[in-house]
Amino acid sequence: MLLLGCIKEVSDYELVISLPNGLTGFVPVTQISDAYSKMLSKQVAEGELLEDLNSLLDMYSPGMLVRCIVTSVEKSADGRRSIKLSIDPKKVNKGLNASALASGMLLSGFVSSVEDHGYLIDIGVSGSHAFLPRQKAQNYIKAVKRGSDLKIGQNLNCVIVEVKNEGRVVHLSIDRSEVAASLATERQNWTLSNLLPGLVVKAHVQKVAPLGIKVSFLSSFTGIVDFMHMDPEKSMNYSPDQVVKACILSIHPTSKVVQLTLRQAFLLPGGSPNQLSNDRMGAVVEESTVKAFYKRFGAVFELDDGTLAFARLKHLSKNRKSFKPGAFKTGCKHKCRIIDYSLMDEMCIVSLKYQIIEARFLQYQDIHTGDVVQGKVFALKPIGMQVKVTDGIKGLVPSMHLADVIVKQPEKKYNIGDEVRCRVLECNPAGKKLILTLKKSLVQSKLPVLSNYEDAKPGLVTHGFVVCAREFGCIVKFYNDVKGLVPKNELSSEPISCPDKVFHEGQVVKVMVLKCEPQQERLLLSFRLSSKPAPEDKKECTSKKKQEVKYQIGQIVDVKVLKKKDNGLEVSVLEDEGNVIASIPTVHLSDFVANCKLLWHCLQEGDVLPRVMCLSDKGEHIILSRKSAVISAVQDEQVVRSFSEIQPGMLLTGYVRNVMPFGVFVEFPFGVTGLVPKVSMSDKFVTDTKDHFVVGQTVIAKVMSIDEEKQRVLLNLKVSECSSGDFAAESFALLNQYFKEMKEIRNLLRRRAEPSMAQGLCELMPGKELQLVVQDVKEDGSALFSGRCVTGLTVTATRYHLGDKNIVPGEKTKALVLHVDALTPKVYVSLREELLKQRPKQVCVQFLDLCVS
Repeated sequence: MLLLGCIKEVSDYELVISLPNGLTGFVPVTQISDAYSKMLSKQVAEGELLEDLNSLLDMYSPGMLVRCIVTSVEKSADGRRSIKLSIDPKKVNKGLNASALASGMLLSGFVSSVEDHGYLIDIGVSGSHAFLPRQKAQNYIKAVKRGSDLKIGQNLNCVIVEVKNEGRVVHLSIDRSEVAASLATERQNWTLSNLLPGLVVKAHVQKVAPLGIKVSFLSSFTGIVDFMHMDPEKSMNYSPDQVVKACILSIHPTSKVVQLTLRQAFLLPGGSPNQLSNDRMGAVVEESTVKAFYKRFGAVFELDDGTLAFARLKHLSKNRKSFKPGAFKTGCKHKCRIIDYSLMDEMCIVSLKYQIIEARFLQYQDIHTGDVVQGKVFALKPIGMQVKVTDGIKGLVPSMHLADVIVKQPEKKYNIGDEVRCRVLECNPAGKKLILTLKKSLVQSKLPVLSNYEDAKPGLVTHGFVVCAREFGCIVKFYNDVKGLVPKNELSSEPISCPDKVFHEGQVVKVMVLKCEPQQERLLLSFRLSSKPAPEDKKECTSKKKQEVKYQIGQIVDVKVLKKKDNGLEVSVLEDEGNVIASIPTVHLSDFVANCKLLWHCLQEGDVLPRVMCLSDKGEHIILSRKSAVISAVQDEQVVRSFSEIQPGMLLTGYVRNVMPFGVFVEFPFGVTGLVPKVSMSDKFVTDTKDHFVVGQTVIAKVMSIDEEKQRVLLNLKVSECSSGDFAAESFALLNQYFKEMKEIRNLLRRRAEPSMAQGLCELMPGKELQLVVQDVKEDGSALFSGRCVTGLTVTATRYHLGDKNIVPGEKTKALVLHVDALTPKVYVSLREELLKQRPKQVCVQFLDLCVS
């Protein structure tokens, strides 16, 4: 079905369209035009924003009239119907062909390409090429004030100026005066199969009835104008044979019934209907007067300001049983509330239902962050629970917020239809987004609601919830996505070594604001609500007097291992006679992620670690690092000590601080942190960020851009971007460091492991040739081996590294060591002839590439 609609709302992904008779439809972003859809697909495929791809918000605004076609009518879970539309010219103008095009025709077109002398316009007619000269567009461009050029995907009302070569070439105009003056005539050879909504015609009144009038137009067509689309000022003055100007609203595809409007706003193509002022939406009208009652449809009222409104039959009473037709005689007075506005009918939609008139919330704009609302469970989804606050307002309770504790099986706690009391965490009326919480500690909290950074004054105490607990502290979130950091030393009056074991995601906490920088959206918090030190604190201070020695970041020290912890080592600094206690996180034991766990496993209390660098010193919390690449960068002054020193193009050595779905955060010595967006993480396409990087991994990052106002840095980790030029030298330096650390690990294993196993592991260097016996060949093609030199170890070769050999259990064979995993302990070998024939030195160079194959 073809319809004329008016844009009611615009979002990133769809247009909300007001349709005749109070209906509403939706146009997805993929149903604009072919050219726009191709650009969207290209952006998705490349994973980067395209400069010439404009958002729907850049091209469309409420009040614009558009021709559309119904693509489907879907029934939602609550029984309501959702009308899906398309404004793609290939679908809207599908009834037209090149030979039917004629001068003076008015039809929809979309910009498909911007050229030097004009624009190529997609009118959806096969075999026809439409061109819009720039001089025919200047008047329109100046009037709409959306930039100096038309945009690809922009919808236009086009008048055909000239037709050449039997419709194969068409020249158009979008000049506002030419469009407004256009009139569909018999000469243009319109038929019922290609008739379009939005055409203005001269019509003859044939019959006048209470529910509307019947008209004829374009010689042979007939149509209907219903009571809502008569001109309000002339509704009682229509008579047979009267000539009126009318606009086509809809054409039914099978019955071919044509609906028209006589309302003045639609009689000038390119115009827009009148809109309701924002302050009237939701207004309660104490006395509205019945103007007309239609027993099958509803009633028309005159409001206190003289405007007309319509109430559907179901909104005239609480239910059908309580409905009394006699109460709606002309002149009767009723109390009502404006619940909507139909742009296409230029009429308010009202309700007389008591529960709607008295309702606290009618639209998303009525809801504010921190409000406590009642709702009904509407649906249970993997991401959370949908709650219906009113018929037109629905919200989401994320899984984390279903209760004070994490609920693993919400279907056992909640049923569809259950009444629930929630609190609003976030409300975005423009996007119709409502996020709620069911955590009792938040719903029942009497403390102030923190919904913006400006309100975060030092000393403010409020409730929030933990979204992240790491070794550096906790990140706490409040309302409207406001969040802040509780540093490790502010978590408790007692030291907490592993915050992630004390605090959990979703935990409701009471916090105090220490400091806030609203412009930078930085918020420093504390769980220590009293500024007075407790007696325990004093004792702690006394015991910590020894640790008043300050260390500079980059200072090299020797340390002794005191204790092994889950997340690292507690050590003492030797030069201060063991009085200074520090820690080395596991991820800072090596530049190589695999070696970090190996070193932690091998090191014992009493071991001495030379040349360890101070990474941060916060008084009693000194963090050290053994990452040689980071230490070298600091010693060679290849670092930035503050944000002001950062320049685009710099190559900096750092380590991964956090891995998020949208990218990774990289921290550098001296505390500067930057973000690597997903598209800049790798030369390969990144599906899941966790597949590419882990927390603590040493990286070399290139500075792409800086935001001085928000103190933010964007980085790039692509290998192609982050090499200093001598790629081979860099690779060999890293390889050399890797073997150096492996030698250190072997020495530790000789002292710690079982004598026989330790000897075997220490002798198994990559590139060493072994005599083995085949133990088993698995279904996946891999094989297991045994031998005197690998007693107690698991020796395996992948299908690739068996080469072309067809081995069987019991067979003796030669194999080459590729990699030794001392933690498992497992040895990876290869039987490939090209490796076995190489000299040991050549094998050492090549084994890294081959072992990942």
